Amino acid sequence: MIRHADDAPLMTLLRVGRIYAPEPLEQTDILIADGRIAALGRDHEVPEGWPVNLVEARELIAVPAFIDQHVHVTGGGGEGGCGTRCPEITAREIVAMGIGTVVGVLGTDGISRSPADLLAKVRGLRAEGVSAYMYTGAYRVPPPTLTGDLQRDLAWIPEVIGLGELAISDHRSSQPRQDEIARLVSDVRVGAMLAGKRGICHFHVGDGQRGLEPLRRLLSETEIPADQVIPTHVNRHRALLEEAVNYALTFDACVDVTAFEGAGEEGLSAFDAVVSLLDRGVPRERITLSSDCNGSLPEFDAKGTYLGMRVARNTALIADWQRLVHEEVLPLEEALGLISGHVARVLGLHDRKGCLAVGFDADVTLLNDALQPQCTFVGGRCLYDGR
Repeated sequence: MIRHADDAPLMTLLRVGRIYAPEPLEQTDILIADGRIAALGRDHEVPEGWPVNLVEARELIAVPAFIDQHVHVTGGGGEGGCGTRCPEITAREIVAMGIGTVVGVLGTDGISRSPADLLAKVRGLRAEGVSAYMYTGAYRVPPPTLTGDLQRDLAWIPEVIGLGELAISDHRSSQPRQDEIARLVSDVRVGAMLAGKRGICHFHVGDGQRGLEPLRRLLSETEIPADQVIPTHVNRHRALLEEAVNYALTFDACVDVTAFEGAGEEGLSAFDAVVSLLDRGVPRERITLSSDCNGSLPEFDAKGTYLGMRVARNTALIADWQRLVHEEVLPLEEALGLISGHVARVLGLHDRKGCLAVGFDADVTLLNDALQPQCTFVGGRCLYDGR
């Protein structure tokens, strides 16, 4: 069931079987106070009369709550008309997968859905306890904004942490010129600096022939640092993934793999893509996973004519991640970074998320031995208990 965000006691003590912070710890107790981790230890005693909620979960594994940096929280789609708009995501659908933090995006449809609509949804999720952020903009150039200016969006709207998903190499994009891409990324960088944010530019990469070339040129021809530019959907097809290998190694850059449901003949599953990236020498710290959930998975023919669509879910994200551990591609402590610590670093949230440590946000997911999420705590609040 899902718990209301206001049902949190003053303090919570989690007693678990194991803690991966992401590295395995000897401690088995997590004391939470005021939404943060106050102490890690073993066999903590609770003084009589203290307002502490004791959670006994000795059979479960505590890990940092997962972070999904690409979620169509207001729903995506629309490529086949108004009847093909995807539904909004619910807080339950997020936390039931062990996800504590999401970043909302707009996609193809920046007309019937707007940054203001996205901001309202993000604030609604926050009211329900989910840690939610957003990218300003959408596929098109010039991007729609909240204040009429990218720098102001970054500087004045706390929930805005970057620009996205800006589309390149896709027949649905605005076909932006190279100088337009450079100007947008530069504006985001300055606005983020003024606000003390990372200022991510989250690029949707389609299956066009140009692939990652616009981003390669951006990093080669300007002073923009690679950690500000994140291409996603790099496993759309094998040739693009091969480009992503070269891009990551050449620029010491991060690439985001999408957990496509039913990847099809051209696309690769997130599992297959991560295996390939690792085999080709891309450091695991440069790889992240995201779901694209509640976005559309449209099908087009060779002429770009719409054929049909499915709605993406976040279940594939967790399933592919679990498979990486179960098939011993990565041990649990290293695999966690793909959906927690590495993502927190990419987003500039690594000083409070992606790790179970004193002073960090008390975003904790409890897993069973099959790595299936059983409970999700966000800011110390139990938002999901599926036991």
